[in-house]
Amino acid sequence: MSASRRIEELRAEARYARERYDLYRAKTYGLRPTTLARLRELERMREGADARLRRALEEDRAHGLD
Repeated sequence: MSASRRIEELRAEARYARERYDLYRAKTYGLRPTTLARLRELERMREGADARLRRALEEDRAHGLD
């Protein structure tokens, strides 16, 4: 898999994780039942996806400088 394709997949994964987290966080302000544990789980997923994307971008930049 090419580096640019992998980065695009990681961008999509990070965007999806952020959107799920944001939607659930907004849901906590409504009347539907929510749990703090689920919000934390989605936050960890979002942070993990963002970290993977950052690492891939850093690796791509490092290889581009060689």
